Amino acid sequence: METLEAIRKRRSVRNFTGEKVPREDLLKIIAAGHMAASGHNKQPWDFVVVTEREMLDEIAARCSAWVAKAAAVIVIVVDPASRWWMEDGSAVAENILLAATDLGYGSVWLEGRMLPHEEYFKQRLGIPADRRILTFVPIGVPEAWPAAPAKKALDEVLHWERW
Repeated sequence: METLEAIRKRRSVRNFTGEKVPREDLLKIIAAGHMAASGHNKQPWDFVVVTEREMLDEIAARCSAWVAKAAAVIVIVVDPASRWWMEDGSAVAENILLAATDLGYGSVWLEGRMLPHEEYFKQRLGIPADRRILTFVPIGVPEAWPAAPAKKALDEVLHWERW
């Protein structure tokens, strides 16, 4: 798949079949995240890959029930001591989302419902106290690709030279 095609096709997928995703594909997806640009090349990220059913069910129970049918959750962990941890982690997440799409898997950025449970999951996943969980990215075989969401027309948001 071409890059621009993956960008056009990417959707927030929340309905998974429950099928497994091969470890090799998960490694490709994570490697794409690892290749993200970062401020001063600090690379303030680590990844925890959750594939054990018990932990996926726990994430589903605390965050979003539909996670239970995901094949994996990629936990993006960042070092907030880095000046650009949020930007760098966001670049990682987007690379992961696009790589999953490229390989035919659904994915979604899951943050809002995770944040109230961040300290709990840091403890459960053995994440050091001085790190932050930026987001969970559930990955799986989609039941179906969601329809494209309505987007504003480009000429409504594009400004040349000045606003």
